[in-house]
Amino acid sequence: MITREEAWTLLTQYNKEPFHLRHALTVEGVMRYFARELGYGDQEEYWGIVGLLHDLDFEQYPEQHCVKSQELMRQHGVDESIIRATASHGYGLTGADIKPEHQMEKVLFAADELSGLIGAAALMRPSKSVQDMELKSLKKKFKDKKFAAGCNRDVIKKGADDLGWTLDELMEKTIAAMRVDEAAINEACEKL
Repeated sequence: MITREEAWTLLTQYNKEPFHLRHALTVEGVMRYFARELGYGDQEEYWGIVGLLHDLDFEQYPEQHCVKSQELMRQHGVDESIIRATASHGYGLTGADIKPEHQMEKVLFAADELSGLIGAAALMRPSKSVQDMELKSLKKKFKDKKFAAGCNRDVIKKGADDLGWTLDELMEKTIAAMRVDEAAINEACEKL
């Protein structure tokens, strides 16, 4: 199994943009949070690494997203379960036709887009933080199709459905997840 340090080294080999690195750290934290919350605490490291590496190919190979990453990870000896899990978040969106089946894959599918929307909404707040974000505020941003137009709301809705959660539940849980590591991620990103 690839270590967290090895995963970070691999990620930064193919990603240099602070925006992409912040997103990777955010999704890593969200995945770790959900691993603990959903009873997979013994797999927290694994869930986190999947979150960290999920967009490995996006910066350099956006047209081959979730396909090229499989090739890159295999070249670096990454475990097939991580390759599959990371590629599954592109189901129905990219050339990778790997359906999210494990709960971890479903969480990644749902939380990836949503964490981007939450991050964009946080930047609009006076605090620039998720710490004081309320569900009501996020729902307004979600309904405004012009806000963070690149975030696919249908993917977020489908992700909630696949998990058997309401959209409100997914939003509340993901806000809570992002609160946990926000300060540490901000600190790490200052060093990038």
